Amino acid sequence: MKEYGYCRISTKKQSIERQIRNIKNIYPNSIIVTEAYTGTKINRPEWNKLLKRLAPGDTIVFDSVSRMSRNADEGIKVYFQLFENNINLIFLKEPYINTDIYKDNLKDKIELTGTDEDEIFKGLNNYFRKLAVKQIRIAFEQAQKEVDDLRQRTKEGIETARLNGKQIGQPKGTSLTTKKSITAKADIKKYSKDFDGSLKDVEVIRLAGISRKTYYKYKKQLANDF
Repeated sequence: MKEYGYCRISTKKQSIERQIRNIKNIYPNSIIVTEAYTGTKINRPEWNKLLKRLAPGDTIVFDSVSRMSRNADEGIKVYFQLFENNINLIFLKEPYINTDIYKDNLKDKIELTGTDEDEIFKGLNNYFRKLAVKQIRIAFEQAQKEVDDLRQRTKEGIETARLNGKQIGQPKGTSLTTKKSITAKADIKKYSKDFDGSLKDVEVIRLAGISRKTYYKYKKQLANDF
């Protein structure tokens, strides 16, 4: 039986080290799987590879439930699929929804006595089982709510800036200047036969390492500058 630590960030600009450190501190022998992909989609390349490697009895450790999924419905569905396949799930920040805890909650909390009160006890045991499922759902819903709230705040911030007369995004009719675009334009001007060079378009495209669409866009911009 193997232990895996699944660490996910949304973009490569973010740091994943904290998640790795948190998991390794408690599960030093875990096999770390890292991924830079949005949590709103459960269909992720490295996650899918991990699922194919799993065998009954294996364990996946997450720093938090949001690392597994930020889509409540998909996250809950996968949680119970893995549970049914005897895969242990551990969430360091939400230990109350670990599969071991859920498995324990499926057992009767109140022993039956063989008396008339058993009907009440059965009802209570069933309630505790439903409560365990509800806790899992709430955890995934909270993870989704965090990203939904962020999107809403971003949308409201953009609208506030727009109403205050601030420019949102790149002004219409202007082009974004980057170090790569400056270098590519310099290559086009230097090597293209339409400017100072002697090379054909296809040769300059290969030399500059840009797409045909980008090449002709830059070429048009250079022509307009003359």
